[in-house]
Order: sequence, then structure tokens, then C-alpha cells
Amino acid sequence: MRPSLLSITSNELAWLFMASAQRVASKHWLDALSVSGNTPKDLLTLSHDALPDIEKLKSEITPTLVERALLWERSDCNHKLVTFSSSDYPDALKQLDSPPLVLFVIGNVTLLTNHQIAIVGSRRASEQGKKIAEEFSLELSRNGLTVTSGLAMGIDSAAHRGGMEGVGSTIAVMGTGPDNVYPAKNKALLSQIIVAGGAIVSEFFPGVGPRAWHFPRRNRIIAAMCLGTLVVEAKIKSGTLITANLAADLGREVFAVPGSIFHAYTQGCHWLIQQGAKLVTTTNEIVEEIAIAPQQLVLKDVGDREKSEVKSLATDKLLASVDYDITAIDVIAQRNAITVDKAMASLLEYELRGLVAAVPGGYVKLRGK
Repeated sequence: MRPSLLSITSNELAWLFMASAQRVASKHWLDALSVSGNTPKDLLTLSHDALPDIEKLKSEITPTLVERALLWERSDCNHKLVTFSSSDYPDALKQLDSPPLVLFVIGNVTLLTNHQIAIVGSRRASEQGKKIAEEFSLELSRNGLTVTSGLAMGIDSAAHRGGMEGVGSTIAVMGTGPDNVYPAKNKALLSQIIVAGGAIVSEFFPGVGPRAWHFPRRNRIIAAMCLGTLVVEAKIKSGTLITANLAADLGREVFAVPGSIFHAYTQGCHWLIQQGAKLVTTTNEIVEEIAIAPQQLVLKDVGDREKSEVKSLATDKLLASVDYDITAIDVIAQRNAITVDKAMASLLEYELRGLVAAVPGGYVKLRGK
């Protein structure tokens, strides 16, 4: 790689090289890092007699994709590479079986770690459906929640428009590279999102166009990053229901707006409600379900006000080391370089505040905290 292209650290560059191995599931890299105990840089540069599969993984690396990504990152100050170990990388994504090793982000990267709600639905939505999506999105954003969707026509576009009007703003997750807007009709909307302080996110390298299998991958990111998913108009067989099912599988909340029994685009919502999704008609029902007080959320976007004690706790290193699935106490202690006794004492305080819960085998971070 030409030295003039290097604007990131050696470990960030190593993550980028691993991500460029398009035919290798990211879990294989993560497993290798866990077994070897190496940094990403060392994993790629050191010989590994005990891990012969590493050479096979390394053979799949595509340097041209790496160079393309670096050129893209350097081409605009709004372009950012967020690697798996970055503080800007959403912890919630790490619950996925094979999470993205690198995210390509345009715009406000801090939104990735904000509290998010997904709003998704039909591309061929009714005018009423689009109005509902935009109004829900606006109210949720006014409460400090970031509205996340997939930049598609219909419900997605309406959700983004509402979200960027509030303090929580909006995130558009793409099924293409960050430089390839799909559908092309939404180029203007993408620009508006960035200008309004929102963010564009993709796991696909620059130059990558739309493929049918990209969109289920995009949907898993939307479902994983968000505390819950709201469905507004969807047919029974649709990508929207895939997103909702992914959210449910990840333990996230699923919400659905009811509608006419004679409308084909409300059948998916009614089916979700029958399966246990929460029927909602107001944003308050969503906020109450995810257990985040609106006034607390607004504090996230008011930098000159005094931060609440709960918010301060929610952003510190110890709490960040507790995952949304079971994390053993010795793992938490190791991540923070403290004794098990000290970790347990601190976690007890967090448990009393409702930020974590003690479970058999360790602790879990509570959703919405």
C-alpha cells in the first residue's frame, strides 16, 4: 500500500484487510483473534504455526478493495472508517454471529452509539402509511431517539425525513457501498440526511453496487443496532418481516401499527401482532416499552447541560464491558484490569440502578441502557 494513503492506525488497517476477504465470514477472523490472543496487526503479520488456517484466511484478502476504501476515506472529511475495535462501533452489533469488521460511515459517526429505533415498511406504502411513519419518526427523534432505516422508497424514506427533523436525527443503512446510492431517486434524500446531522452506514466497500443478497445483510444491521423495530405497512412475504424477525431473534422489541383488514399492506403488521409484536398507536407506547424516559434521552443532545448520573454511568468503561448477552464476571474484570471483587462491587451499584442484571453465569446489560 502506498504510504500516502495511510491515514489510519496499523490495527485499523488490519481490520480493513480482514474485511476485504469477501468470502470469509467475520466470525472466523474473530475466532482466530480470540484463540491466538493477537492484535489484528499481529494476526496478519506474524507466522502462526499453531493456527494453520490463518494462511488460508489471509489468501482471501483483496488489497484492491483496501486501497479503494482508503481513497474513499481520504476523499472527504465526512467519510469515516469505523473498525470493530473502535469506540464508535456499536456494541449491539457484536451480538451478531458474523458482525461487520468495518463500517463505512458518512456524516455524524456518534449516532452509531446513540439509542436507536428502526422504522421499516413497504416500498409501495400508502400515503397514510408514509404519513404515519414520518410522524412517528419525528416524535421519536424529538425524544432523543435516533431513527434508523434502510434508505428505500416508501416507509424508509418517510422515516428518514421525520427523523432528521428532531434532535435524535436519523441513520440510513445501505445495501451498497457508501458511494453508490440505491435507489438512485434517493440521492437528494441522502444529501439531506448528511446536512441535517444524520449518518449513512454501510458494511460494503466503496464501488460495490446493489445485489439481492445485500439487503438481508443490511436488514440484520438495522435490527441489531436498534433497541426495537417498528413496522408500518408490510405484506406477509416481504423484506420488512425479515427485519422484524431478525430483531425478535436478537431479543429486541418489535412494534407494529395496525390498519384496515382489507389492505394487503397491513397484513404483515397484523401477522406480527398475532406473533407477539406490540400493537402501537402512539410513540409514548414505544418509549415506555423500551424503558427510557424522554427527558433523559434529550440530555444526550444538549452538550452544555449537566449530564445525569445515570447517563454518566452508562457511558463508562466498566458498563461498556458488559455485553447484551451473558458476560462472565472474570471476563468483565479482565477487560477492566481490576480484581473480580472490585468488579462485583461496582456492578452491584449498576444493578441497583437497573443498568445491568445478574444472571447465572455472569451479568447482562439491560436493553435500552
